[in-house]
Amino acid sequence: MKVRFQADADLNQNIVKATLRLEPGIDFQTASAAGLMGLPDLDVLKLAAEQGRILVSHDRKTMPEHFGQFIQSENCPGILIVSQREAVSQVANELLLIWLATEPDEWVNRLRSLPL
Repeated sequence: MKVRFQADADLNQNIVKATLRLEPGIDFQTASAAGLMGLPDLDVLKLAAEQGRILVSHDRKTMPEHFGQFIQSENCPGILIVSQREAVSQVANELLLIWLATEPDEWVNRLRSLPL
């Protein structure tokens, strides 16, 4: 099984588009498609976990703390925190590399920053 991604509501949607342009086969769900707009972080994490998706977010302020709380009681497929200063093309290339070279179980309960 391949890694699947979930965009957080704060994620630059150009990252989703650029990633899918590189590889249309990547399963990268938008926040809008998942109904994440306006949901608290813990609910976003729960939804991503229920669907087995790594959350991709720009939220360095609150998401790491909520991630720590979440994994106390449930497993999380993982979180990638993306720098807002990073070029969209660089982030898309890193997400493609993650999709190509890793398995979902390598990301469980892990929080990483992009660029790697």
